[in-house]
Amino acid sequence: MNTDDFFDVEIQHEIDQALGDGSLMDWVDPKIGPSADGSTPLRRGKVTAVSGDDILVDLGGKSAGLLSVKQMGDEPVPQVGDTIEVMVVSYKQDEGLLILSRQDAVTVATWDTIKIGCIAEGRVTGMNKGGLEMVFGGIKAFMPLSQVDRVFEHDASVHLNKRLRCKVLEIRRKEKTLIVSRRALLEEEAAVAREAVFASLTEGQIVQGTVKSIMPYGAFVDVGGADGLLHIGDMGYGRVENPRAIVTEGQQVEVKVLKVDRENQKIALGLKQIMADPWIGATMKYPADSIVSGTVTRLVDFGAFVELEPGVEGLIPLSEMSYEHRVRNPKELADQGQVVQLRVLSVDETRRRISLSLKRMTEDPWMGASVRWPTNTVVDGTIKRITEFGAFVELAPGVEGLVHISEISDARINNIREAVQEGQTVSLKVLGVDEDKRRISLSIKQARYASDSVSANPDASRSESEKPKPKSKRKKPLKGGLDR
Repeated sequence: MNTDDFFDVEIQHEIDQALGDGSLMDWVDPKIGPSADGSTPLRRGKVTAVSGDDILVDLGGKSAGLLSVKQMGDEPVPQVGDTIEVMVVSYKQDEGLLILSRQDAVTVATWDTIKIGCIAEGRVTGMNKGGLEMVFGGIKAFMPLSQVDRVFEHDASVHLNKRLRCKVLEIRRKEKTLIVSRRALLEEEAAVAREAVFASLTEGQIVQGTVKSIMPYGAFVDVGGADGLLHIGDMGYGRVENPRAIVTEGQQVEVKVLKVDRENQKIALGLKQIMADPWIGATMKYPADSIVSGTVTRLVDFGAFVELEPGVEGLIPLSEMSYEHRVRNPKELADQGQVVQLRVLSVDETRRRISLSLKRMTEDPWMGASVRWPTNTVVDGTIKRITEFGAFVELAPGVEGLVHISEISDARINNIREAVQEGQTVSLKVLGVDEDKRRISLSIKQARYASDSVSANPDASRSESEKPKPKSKRKKPLKGGLDR
């Protein structure tokens, strides 16, 4: 079955549903139309007299006919000498005159000229649940509801008594009626207009359009006969969750043509591209080390995105969330929709990136680390992580030092976990502190040496001021008498 056959089947199905148990013949005048053999009984005659409401027409030979002025309808009344086409409908024997019809003649003439695919204008005379009833030059026609417009109309009563241009889909001579479509004509006209639009559009052009429909991913906009897609990502610089928050159906919008694909008949449109770019001047608005406020919009594996203003987002990396502990999931410290205060680390206008920090809103625990943990002192810490090369020990929240595997024990260690465990509190000797690189070198085994030395010599760990002063030697007593 080809496309035309399928289309006819669909149309017939709609007609059957509309008429129910009835037939098109129920509302079609069986007297009007072509005869069974396809001939059309039209006669041409010359007007010989016009008197009141009667027009006398000479049909040639000895035949004359009488035509009522009312039969002319919207046509002008013919004058004496004019030639006119009529149809004989009866014979008045007592007067010897043929009774003529102009309207029937027009109808028959229409049947002779009408063809499938031709364009005709008719008047809507009525409607039923399945479509519109129409008249084209005396011929009755039926238009299914699906064929009234390009978009399905549930209420077609707005077209009653109006004249509509339609395309003839079927000619049913036995039923003496037509099946017509306004939609088919509108689609053909739209195709012509669309071709003209595609020929005239250029990328970067600003055009006016009308929002036709809204989808979850964007909106379709009619730009002079062709539909373009305004994607949700091109509706605004800020994050758009619902296109209906930006546009409404029927709204007139000004958009920019982003791309024209003539081969696939596609147009990409942008709304934000005609707005001021909020990233311009971001370096001046958000200088490094300044304090800003924003709303958390997204939580991802590597951090959290924060909107500083519509269209401008910055990133808080996981490493910039807390000094006190290693953050593995941004949900530990932030929630979507939360308003936070942050410190700006850097701005890259070209790449549209802003790096932000949450932890730098608090005091850096590494400040003064070399004073708090001077070299060669013995301190206590908690083992937080064990790796193949050593163990990381927390000296204070946010400050960790490394005990290299060689500084854990004098004995050879194959597995560090045989010597120490995560969560264990140990004594350590500070070997070195580098505040700039945030590194502290620690030793467990050297802390033991220091401890053993203190046990053997309690004064070894005391400062000079704390050590007891040695007793002064007693002078020998003078041997009696005066020292001369």
